[in-house]
Amino acid sequence: MPTQTQPQLLVRGTSTSQLDWSGDALALGLFTDTELTGDLAALDTKLSGTIAELIEETQFEGKPGKSACARIGGGSTVRKIILIGLGDRDALTLDTLRRAAAACARIATNQHCQTLGLALPIADYDPAIVAQIATEGAILGLHEDKRFKSDPEENARGRKLETIDLLGVGDRDNAIAKGEAIAAGTILARELVNGPANTVTPLTMAETAEQLAAEYGLTLEILEKADCERLGMGAFLGVAQASDLPPKLVHMTYKPAGMPRRKVAIVGKGLTFDSGGLNIKSASSGIETMKMDMGGAAATYGAAQAIAQLKPDVEVHFISAVTENMIGGRAMHPGDILTASNGKTIEVNNTDAEGRLTLADALVFAEKLEVDAIVDLATLTGACMVALGKEIGGLWSTDETIATELKNAAEAAGEKFWQMPLEDKYFDGMKSDIADMKNTGPRPGGAITAALFLKQYIENTPWAHLDIAGPVWADKESGVNNSGATGFPVRTLVNWVLA
Repeated sequence: MPTQTQPQLLVRGTSTSQLDWSGDALALGLFTDTELTGDLAALDTKLSGTIAELIEETQFEGKPGKSACARIGGGSTVRKIILIGLGDRDALTLDTLRRAAAACARIATNQHCQTLGLALPIADYDPAIVAQIATEGAILGLHEDKRFKSDPEENARGRKLETIDLLGVGDRDNAIAKGEAIAAGTILARELVNGPANTVTPLTMAETAEQLAAEYGLTLEILEKADCERLGMGAFLGVAQASDLPPKLVHMTYKPAGMPRRKVAIVGKGLTFDSGGLNIKSASSGIETMKMDMGGAAATYGAAQAIAQLKPDVEVHFISAVTENMIGGRAMHPGDILTASNGKTIEVNNTDAEGRLTLADALVFAEKLEVDAIVDLATLTGACMVALGKEIGGLWSTDETIATELKNAAEAAGEKFWQMPLEDKYFDGMKSDIADMKNTGPRPGGAITAALFLKQYIENTPWAHLDIAGPVWADKESGVNNSGATGFPVRTLVNWVLA
């Protein structure tokens, strides 16, 4: 898979104040009730009243996401001033600051600035946390995937932001390095999801895992088709059997230097293309977007890269059953019966409900590793998007401790999840007369029944399922996410492991 070389951006923490900083552009985060007093008034005086004039001319009110920019005349040590709205002071969150940093970096880039001084209010937050999330926001806000353009520099001429100084946070090299690692993992996930199905295949996913393992010291095991057959992975192989490309079960492992305080597994759905099988998707169902059906595996890879750099005292297993769901003479038929690796039989009543079949065998594999918790993530159901829209993922769990950990991790990451019920009675709709279960249930509650299907492949391990079908892709620029793949929920996974 082609990768994109990201422009080098130096992010530095400094104790320098907004009054004393000099460079191309100075960005100020302002609340709705911010007044030009104290240091801000002194800065305005130093800049010949430009801040007050900009606020008046643009009717800038400090609302979230709103911005204003002006050039400063004369012999000022700052060439341009950027104002970014933070909203109400009492409603400030880390994600507000993350998105503000992203917006300021983009504005500075569009204004052809080489250096940016970023002054965000620290409020009650640890300055190190502010430095980390500002770093994440700036790097992610500047990311653009141009790999497949004949001229990758198109629309980017003259953009050369090189340095961002985070003002007032002090020397925060470790926090900045953490933000850089998380951002890089998120970008890896974005580029995997953005890559078309003729370049991101089961083969290239395996090659990417090999590269990650070699570069970051991960242990790697790749199960080939014959290995999966020996383990009885009939559900996974049933989905894979129509593809001309061999399936790959990828298992990367990060192990800390000392005794791990716990062991966890992250399992990502890895359908590099989903045609729907013989229940073929129509044009109106978005078949052309089905390159993104490996968004769970992509986030798993991104989390693996970040965690391997951050080196927590947790052993983490990253597992993806990677294949295509294609059409052909070998394709599984509606009505076929598959046997998963735990012996349970499945009547396939819809070949387009294939992700849960691949995850079934991957979850059985994960549980055999005797970990303390398993989290799976998948672009699993359109029903979850119907329920929660495109910006919120669904969360189901058999363990409230794991659910709470994930919700806390997501809040800190600025990634939204909503916990959904595991209503066991709904499984009745998936019972089969000729097998242990069907692979789909009634249309109502489709995201819930999908989670209940996966639950059949976990015996005793605390487990959570994340349906990320909506947030994995953004149709338009939103916050730190450009149009296209978002890298959701790499940041949540990393936070969960590090907690």
